Amino acid sequence: MAKLIVSDLDVTDKKVLIRVDFNVPIKNGVIGNDNRIVAALPTIKYVTENGGKAILLSHLGRIKTEDDKKDLSLRPIAERLSNLLNKPVTFVPATRGPQLEDAIAAMKDGDVLVMENTRFEDLDGKKESKNDPELGKYWASLGDLFVNDAFGTAHRAHASNVGISSNMEQAAAGFLMEKEIKFLGEAVDEPKRPFVAILGGAKVSDKIGVISHLLKKADKVIVGGGMTYTFYAAKGMKIGSSLVETDKIDLAKQIIEEAGDKLVLPVDSIIAQKFDNDVEHKTVDGDIPDGYMALDIGPKSVAEFKDVLKDAKTVVWNGPMGVFEMSNYANGTLEIGKFLGTLSDATTIVGGGDSTAAVQQLGVADQLTHISTGGGASLEYLEGKTLPGIAAITTK
Repeated sequence: MAKLIVSDLDVTDKKVLIRVDFNVPIKNGVIGNDNRIVAALPTIKYVTENGGKAILLSHLGRIKTEDDKKDLSLRPIAERLSNLLNKPVTFVPATRGPQLEDAIAAMKDGDVLVMENTRFEDLDGKKESKNDPELGKYWASLGDLFVNDAFGTAHRAHASNVGISSNMEQAAAGFLMEKEIKFLGEAVDEPKRPFVAILGGAKVSDKIGVISHLLKKADKVIVGGGMTYTFYAAKGMKIGSSLVETDKIDLAKQIIEEAGDKLVLPVDSIIAQKFDNDVEHKTVDGDIPDGYMALDIGPKSVAEFKDVLKDAKTVVWNGPMGVFEMSNYANGTLEIGKFLGTLSDATTIVGGGDSTAAVQQLGVADQLTHISTGGGASLEYLEGKTLPGIAAITTK
């Protein structure tokens, strides 16, 4: 179902509220990674270059105490945005009131304004996170048009996305949101086949819905990471002291039975006696011996996974194959990332922090079709759920 896009709007001389996702890592005022800011540039530039006034809203982190405000202001982000756009960006240290209203009234066509962290409103009854109707209505009153370009928050109904949308005649998707809907939606609903999904990470409980949904849609579902060993336990294999969710073993058994040969599990593992990068580690096939824990997939698994992937025409990858943050257990994740970069005939989509970090570290990010900016949002989308932030965008 096609959604209204920012390029469908006449933004000339209009105050355009844009919900962006500037929830970036920031420490002592220093931004660790500006990918999400860069990803929002096409939408911001479209509005300003077509004579609109861009008023940007974003959350940053979680605000639980007054002290949190000091470290979670959007001021450093507004400064970085100014550098990226190569033009002045006005920062307003307020989420409502005369200071914000006066600054918006003073904007000229082509100007950019960033208001303070929308979650500053959460100190008084979680007004942003709980989609307070009065707050959504107030923010909507500040603009003429609304564009939602924050896919990362699309799985949440907040005042700054659903709240504003419901108080506007129409709401459009930004270019980043359009891209996420197109690639993730098409990958799952109209994939070019063979369609292979790769799911990693620690817990089966985080991915049950995604595994179940994708087993109905994909030709193969590769499972790696810590959740492998709940499946091992379900098959009656030894898992040593590896991560396991005992309350999910029966569910894993059911998934194995229903999936048949669609489900692909690792055949070997890199194991160690402690969760530590500096202890001795070795490779074992199958069962994990007592006193050892599995921390990455082994070389045979890497080879088997590549064999499954080599003819794929659509690949969706979410989650690492091992403890990616430790160099001795990063190889499985890195090998999969490197191999995806060679699949020139396939649509390759990567989501999730560690998978994204892997392809960026390898320098293959630009060889992939799409890197999703949404963690929880992309997972829920892959699970087949309706995301409130997307549902609130006007259908063409």
